[in-house]
Amino acid sequence: MSFLYLNQIHGMMKKLILKELDLNFGLEKINPLWYLLAGMITMTASHLTFSIDAVAWISMVPFLIYLGITDGWKSRLLFTVVLILTWSVITYKIVTPPIPFVLIFLYSIPISAFHLPGYLLWAALKRRRYSIFIFPASMIIMEWLQYTFTPLASWGVAAYTQSESLNMMQVTSLFGLAGLSFLIYWVNVSITAILVKGRTSLATFQIPLVTMIILLLYGSLRLDISRSKGKETISLAAIGTDSDIGAAPLPTREKNERDIIGIFDRTEKAAKMGAKIAVWNEGAFLLEPGYEHAWIDSMQHLASGNNITLVASYVLMTSETPMKYENKYLLIDATGQVLYSYLKHEPVPGEQAVKGREELKVADIGGSLLGGAICYDYDFPYLAKGYGKIGADIVALPSSDWRGIDPLHTRMAAFRAVEQGHSILRSTRFGLSAAINPYGEMISQMSSFDDNDKIMIASLPVKKASTLYALWGDAFVYLCVVPFILLIIIKDDKDYWIDTNT
Repeated sequence: MSFLYLNQIHGMMKKLILKELDLNFGLEKINPLWYLLAGMITMTASHLTFSIDAVAWISMVPFLIYLGITDGWKSRLLFTVVLILTWSVITYKIVTPPIPFVLIFLYSIPISAFHLPGYLLWAALKRRRYSIFIFPASMIIMEWLQYTFTPLASWGVAAYTQSESLNMMQVTSLFGLAGLSFLIYWVNVSITAILVKGRTSLATFQIPLVTMIILLLYGSLRLDISRSKGKETISLAAIGTDSDIGAAPLPTREKNERDIIGIFDRTEKAAKMGAKIAVWNEGAFLLEPGYEHAWIDSMQHLASGNNITLVASYVLMTSETPMKYENKYLLIDATGQVLYSYLKHEPVPGEQAVKGREELKVADIGGSLLGGAICYDYDFPYLAKGYGKIGADIVALPSSDWRGIDPLHTRMAAFRAVEQGHSILRSTRFGLSAAINPYGEMISQMSSFDDNDKIMIASLPVKKASTLYALWGDAFVYLCVVPFILLIIIKDDKDYWIDTNT
């Protein structure tokens, strides 16, 4: 009996994978405006905070159906307006005090502008052979342009919708954000083609299905193999601050001194608990220029007196009118020597910080090459790639968030760990601190919104893990030009969108 049952299953799977299916959904009978509304809902449900990762695999289908069954400039203009509105609603989810309402449009409009060409290009070329690959390829190129050349960083990238799926995150160890985003876009446009054309094909069903299965197996095996091996570890601490510096008014000198004393006391406690490296929050306190040297001396004594390496992050005011400051950290080793200083390389748009331009550095701390960046810096994959090139094993990440992007922003940083194979200790003010291993696992975490002692102790691997993405970088992005080359080379008058026999 069981044999007959298994044989039936085998027959069904064989038909499902090896044969094309004829389907008829009658989507053209539905008012196209309903697809725009459905797209707003699914896109909003899959991006940024309060998201559902599984929805991402169908989130763009309603928009693509709309573009697939409509034509004309009025249709495209309406779609453009709806896309901007959708990203405004998505961005609205992360706008909480003290972030101003205007931030919604400072991000939603530019992100929409980067996504729009991919949709419109696919809509214009959907009747051509191999057009199924135009949508994912063009979206990947636009995403790469955004996070490589603009201050928007990687916000809005499709790959981040899988931030709670460790198995899928492992794809970024192969091809970076581009590989995982490509798969998501490919699945969306494939489902659209099946629904509209009423027929499956190799490119829309069998190949993406097998690709997803292979990548899920890869992710599962990569995680399981990593967990089956013992590793040498080093103890680190994320140290929270009492500082609330941000917008005016600036804190008083007395308040700053209390903040410094508080973080010094916690660092001493962390050292007694066995921590070898302490990472302070971004903007742990504010200093005036004339007082910096004296406090640096105190930090050096703190490090040497407690045999602990400090990633001491603070803000140095350089001008009040107009406001200008250095958002920085000092790396001070356990002997009290200042190894180097680092200025935030990518200030958030509107942040009045001096832009750091110094070369990335690492230091050997207990046999581990330690590097560092500050918060928004790690929304840019190029910075993590820089640390990958110089062999960083652990990256310290002093950070400062707000309620609207917590814990999303910390989960975004985990992608950098998977891409480059290094661990990250993200010490976060107004958000989630986390110790992230090279596989994106948060092995320890602490929320600044919880009632705790603002000390998180964690052990991270001393050495990094190898990844293919660290070896070949953005080669996958460059491969995304291939579909466009095929469209130019291959001339064919056949309509591959309407003709359901293809």
